Amino acid sequence: MAAFRFTSALTEPKHSPATIDDTVFLGRAVERLSVLIANQSKDVFDTMGIIIPVRSCSLMTVLATLETASASDLARELEHSHQLVMQKIPKLVRLGLIQCRDDDEDARRRIFQLTAEGISQLARFQECTALLGAAYERLFSEVGNVRKLVDQTVDALNETPLEKRI
Repeated sequence: MAAFRFTSALTEPKHSPATIDDTVFLGRAVERLSVLIANQSKDVFDTMGIIIPVRSCSLMTVLATLETASASDLARELEHSHQLVMQKIPKLVRLGLIQCRDDDEDARRRIFQLTAEGISQLARFQECTALLGAAYERLFSEVGNVRKLVDQTVDALNETPLEKRI
């Protein structure tokens, strides 16, 4: 691995630092795409009367599938950290989309489930997924199937981490 070494302010550096659009900032580029998609999806949601936060749709979908679940259950299903799930839950409760109760068997655990409004909102989201899916298909016809490429990249990095590629 190359090391960056600067000799002084008056001399040229031995190696120039990577610019932020360099390949080594792939994570930044993917995050920019993620933020752009979330912002544009929010516009679609607003038009369709969907109040589910864009970045909580997968949590809502998994909760609907499980019917009732703890934060740990949701984290496991989503392959997210418990902390990330717990950051999203209070807003979903405030919006009236999910409700929580104590677990009958373990007072330390909270059990979550969709409310009637959550079920209604999830139905609207399901209608929206067909429209979004078609929009992505048109986008992919322009740029290639980004989703497939992201999935292949994740699989390849899980198979052989960056550390072993250096």
